[in-house]
Amino acid sequence: MYITQGRQGKLGMWKYIPIPLGFFALMVLNYLATKMQNINTAELMEQQIELLGKNIFFISLLIPFVFFLGGLFFWVRYVHQQSILSLTTFRKKVDWGRVFFTFGLMASFIIISTLIIYFIYPEDYKINFEPIPFLILAIIAILLIPIQTSFEEYLFRGYLMQGLGLATKNKWIPLILTSVTFGAMHIANPEVETLGPIIMIYYIGTGLFLGIITLMDEGLELALGFHAANNLVTVLLVTSDWTALQTDSIFIDISEVGNIGYNILIPVFIIFPIFLFIMSKKYQWTDWRVKLFGSVKPVSELN
Repeated sequence: MYITQGRQGKLGMWKYIPIPLGFFALMVLNYLATKMQNINTAELMEQQIELLGKNIFFISLLIPFVFFLGGLFFWVRYVHQQSILSLTTFRKKVDWGRVFFTFGLMASFIIISTLIIYFIYPEDYKINFEPIPFLILAIIAILLIPIQTSFEEYLFRGYLMQGLGLATKNKWIPLILTSVTFGAMHIANPEVETLGPIIMIYYIGTGLFLGIITLMDEGLELALGFHAANNLVTVLLVTSDWTALQTDSIFIDISEVGNIGYNILIPVFIIFPIFLFIMSKKYQWTDWRVKLFGSVKPVSELN
């Protein structure tokens, strides 16, 4: 059982408090600072991009995650005295085939769906491809995006999932709480300001999907691959002037924001269930009720 992997280190529930508390405090302070000073996030980002350039600004957004991930690994390894492998998976070693499978699945979906929409509504996109800036972007993104997405997966679907599971002795509470907090982490993104609260359903729904595949598959591999593909391919393929990550991508989305509407929810209610079906067949998932809503067994019952 994936959640019980947290018992491989030295227990002490207080140890699970500092890392999430520090990270969430940073997010809250950032959000309050923008609101109290009446800062328009999109305008601030535009000013920073004009000052630094897209690539330098992009790096400045991602570099902190190198320290976040390193700090989380250090805390788990030396304070919890738990192996990074046990934080990653219930298997004896990381299954990279699972990582690459979901990476390919999500990357294929993004590329195919974007091209279909482009050919149907070419007026909504501007071709932005320039070889040198794109090559620089690709190098930066390939190096840093997986670190950013891995930190979020290890924090929410790994560290918090295990800690909350051990604390509450069940699986549905950590599944719900990690999904909601994952969504709340994005509340300061300019997308929320532009599209409104409806996009929070997408963020929370994505967190729920990632939590489900983590619990059903007893490890982070599928979530790591999916999240990396979602951010990396999107950053390289298409961005817009109202998203958190603005880059020298191949396409720029210039469509009217009002046209997006409820389309943002299509992945949550249609695409993610299809992905769940595909994964469940490929990896022969069973006992959904137990794996998602069952109790976390005490140590005496694990053998």
